Amino acid sequence: MRLLIASALVAGSLFPAFAADGKLVLYTSQPNTDAQQTVDAFKAANPGVEVEWVRDGTPKILAKLRAEIEAGQPQPDLLLIADVVTMEGLKQEGRLMAYPEAKVEGIDEALIDKDKTYFSTKLITTGIVYNTNAPMKPTSWADLTKPEAKGQVVMPSPLTSGAAMIHTVTLTGNLQQGWDFYSALAENGAQASGGNGDVLKAVSGGDKLYGMIVDFMPIREKAKGAPVEFVFPAEGVSAVTEPVAILSTAKNPEAAKAFVDFLMSEEGQKLAAEQGYIPARDDVALPAGYPERSTIKVLNYDAAAALKDDMANKEKFSDVMGQ
Repeated sequence: MRLLIASALVAGSLFPAFAADGKLVLYTSQPNTDAQQTVDAFKAANPGVEVEWVRDGTPKILAKLRAEIEAGQPQPDLLLIADVVTMEGLKQEGRLMAYPEAKVEGIDEALIDKDKTYFSTKLITTGIVYNTNAPMKPTSWADLTKPEAKGQVVMPSPLTSGAAMIHTVTLTGNLQQGWDFYSALAENGAQASGGNGDVLKAVSGGDKLYGMIVDFMPIREKAKGAPVEFVFPAEGVSAVTEPVAILSTAKNPEAAKAFVDFLMSEEGQKLAAEQGYIPARDDVALPAGYPERSTIKVLNYDAAAALKDDMANKEKFSDVMGQ
């Protein structure tokens, strides 16, 4: 899909009509600073709500939740985590509460679960980072398979990163070459290991010249003077969307609904932009360092299919990349 969302004005107040109060428990994979800013902004708009939040990586958050479910005592009212694949799995298990009245004006339908059980709050795309001393300035995914990039490409491993697997599935499902693209990368000496931070370190330090990476990292580092540039390839980019969802076992569903509405509101979306992310709403400007919204092409991704084929995709990647 094109990241071109029909403009819309929010009808009525930015905040929910009901009075939210009481205790709200949030489990999130946001970075600590982002999570604190998000909670503080929500509480400023909803002073009657006391927010207790737990932060960790998505796999650890899910492991904690699973243990609580097994014990019959799930604690969170809602989740704000990295990817829709995890949310899709919880949805299929009946763990998520539908919220059909959610205030999602101005949000592309493709960013929202059709049954309104989870809602994408932002876009974190994966494109190409390159060192400014690199002889080739890539504009296409295909450039990473050229002789100029031989032995100079690094990427996060989808065997250990959910976001990296989403990226792999997105590219193989949309590029004409499919899995042959990854075969060409392997033949060209591309390496897959670690996470996005490792990619940034390798490319900014000159150990590698090109990498696959989430957008905000190199854009932030370039602003600080790092010798890197970020490219949104012509074919399009993959995206994780940091969805939010209310648990079916929520003890305070009204406050949880208020939290969802805040994240999707103009104020909540401006906060995401201030934190350096592409907001889901089209009437909120992108952060400094990003191109015009209309120039960014986000490739299609089927979360349900990816969940079903997860093990097969991991095995295929391991086979193709020789890992």
